Amino acid sequence: MATTRADTMQANRAKLIAAARAAFAERGYAAASMDDLTAGVGLTRGALYHNFGDKKGLLAAVVAQIDEEMAARARTAADAEPDAWQALLTEGTVYIEMALEPEVQRIVLLDGPAVLGDPSRWPSQNACLAATRQTVEALIADGTLKPLDAEAAARLISGAALNAALWVAASDDPAQTLPKAVETFRALTSGLLRREG
Repeated sequence: MATTRADTMQANRAKLIAAARAAFAERGYAAASMDDLTAGVGLTRGALYHNFGDKKGLLAAVVAQIDEEMAARARTAADAEPDAWQALLTEGTVYIEMALEPEVQRIVLLDGPAVLGDPSRWPSQNACLAATRQTVEALIADGTLKPLDAEAAARLISGAALNAALWVAASDDPAQTLPKAVETFRALTSGLLRREG
């Protein structure tokens, strides 16, 4: 079976993302040279420029891949919950807990914001926000949550989870910071619940 140009380009792109992911996790973005990233997979700088524009574009692709995996893991954990409210809490909690994982911590939560800017503006975060908003709208409609603006509530829930994860990752003792972050995230979000009487 003949390999097409598109197949080759896709394979090269995958190789570069895998190499960068390993290098960024091990050495960090600043210490990983473009020559190291390309030579390790038998490609040239030209392949990197062609596929990603530059090293920053490659980091964005790696962050998007990891962030997508994080969202999928959080959704899987949420799917095991008995109701939509518990699922929402679990999804946020699992996202925060992933801040202890070295690859997530270094690439997504430390180097990502430092190089790519505000994470709340990343396309992957926008997808999470849209999903959170849908859940919030349903919870408002069924009376679980107070009748607040769904977008505002979704943005604050997503922002709280993201900022808690950023805090855990950047703290001097992430393992000690995590339980405080999770407990407070859950307390803040529970303020949205409608309580009868």
